[in-house]
Amino acid sequence: MAESKLEHKVAKGVAWSFTEKLLSMVVQMAVSIVVARQLAPADFGVMAIMTFFTSVALAIVDSGFSQTLIRKTSPTDEEYHSVLIFNIVVSLVLYGILTAAAYPLAALYNSPEIWTIAPVLFLVLPINSLCVVQTVMYTREFRFALLSKIVFVASLVSGAVAVAMAIMGCGIWSLVAQRLLMMGIKAAAFWSIRRWRTSARFSFAAIKAMAPFSLRLLATDLIASIYNNVAQLFIGKMHTTSTLGYYSQAQKLKDLPVTSTVQAVQGVTYPALSKIKDDATKFAEGYLRIERLLSFAIFPLMLGFVAIASDMFMLLLGEKWMPTVPYFEILALSGLFYPLAIVSYNILKTKSDGKVIVRLEIVKRLIMTAVLCYTIPQSVEAIAWGMTAMAAVEFLLNTGMAMRYMSTNFAALLRTIAPSFAIAAVMFGALYLITPHIASLHIALRLTTMIGAGGALYLLLAWIFRLRALREGIAILRGMLAKSE
Repeated sequence: MAESKLEHKVAKGVAWSFTEKLLSMVVQMAVSIVVARQLAPADFGVMAIMTFFTSVALAIVDSGFSQTLIRKTSPTDEEYHSVLIFNIVVSLVLYGILTAAAYPLAALYNSPEIWTIAPVLFLVLPINSLCVVQTVMYTREFRFALLSKIVFVASLVSGAVAVAMAIMGCGIWSLVAQRLLMMGIKAAAFWSIRRWRTSARFSFAAIKAMAPFSLRLLATDLIASIYNNVAQLFIGKMHTTSTLGYYSQAQKLKDLPVTSTVQAVQGVTYPALSKIKDDATKFAEGYLRIERLLSFAIFPLMLGFVAIASDMFMLLLGEKWMPTVPYFEILALSGLFYPLAIVSYNILKTKSDGKVIVRLEIVKRLIMTAVLCYTIPQSVEAIAWGMTAMAAVEFLLNTGMAMRYMSTNFAALLRTIAPSFAIAAVMFGALYLITPHIASLHIALRLTTMIGAGGALYLLLAWIFRLRALREGIAILRGMLAKSE
């Protein structure tokens, strides 16, 4: 009975989370399109540089303690309060360091905008520190519907403000305002709804007890944050900020569907898998089910993006953004591997003691260092191919290591995801073949035709071949719509 209730919660949680991510993705894409038409590529290049430092700092602020709290059976108020205070203190220290470093950074990249926006943009660090513990509490309680609504409202409001500011000619400040408002609205909503209060005091002992596992996660998250964005630092230095803007826009538009899908499933499944980690059979089944659903959603999406990239950028962003297309087509292929790799990574966070994660990250980043050393001197396209190849390597390494902790194997995983890839590949081939025959159509009609034909063909093939992922996806949607808790 309890297991059935957990499964129901997970299904509804995934559905609610995916719905929010889908709606937020639509909002963010619409905002990105409008803002990109108003701003110069160089503005996005400057924000890409700032994003590197912000991402690294946010990883340090969390320090892995949130994942530790989710993993624990029954965290105490003392542990929650101690993590909250720790996060706030660390965020304030980092805010001071990064703000002070902004001036030499602006000189290094010959971009005075960096120094101007830094004191404001880096406020996301202390604001985010107020969200971490609250998010953990809601996650442990499987209150994903509430989380989804808060995030969507924050995305909608911050996006609307960014669009208004861009149209008014505020330039890069529209992007800064969007990020601040997004985080600020989330923090305000979390604290006003929950009104969590405690008499517990900060306990260094509690932090110390959680530190071994948490700091291992911090090490891996920190390394990942650095390496996921380090290429942009070199592009910004070795090329122009406009070139970096093209690359970062390609990566951003690729990341929107990939990250949205991953976060929707990951946010729900990590706590769920943590609860069944001692049941080997159910744990393996849960892992394969997640990978099956992810592949069913991601494979056609990313291959479809490759097929329509040129028309999509011309219609939505205009001529000035067409240099982005080659980068986007390459980076979109990385989306075939990254979501699956993340799920395997979550398996390691759930089952291992954290040491293996650190060793694995070191191996991956050594390989990535070699890839970057080879590709950076070549061209921006070479860097994009390197990132895509690294996504495939990460999938293989993460999955191979995760299999050591499960009663399944790599062959079973391939059998699980192969059907979705096969019909997605057929869909891509069909779109490639029909493109010359509809070239004379207006670009909007041509794009609509390709999207409609691709989606219809994919779902038709999934129905004809009775893909299990299709049936499970429908069941999840029904679970979300069910009135019973």
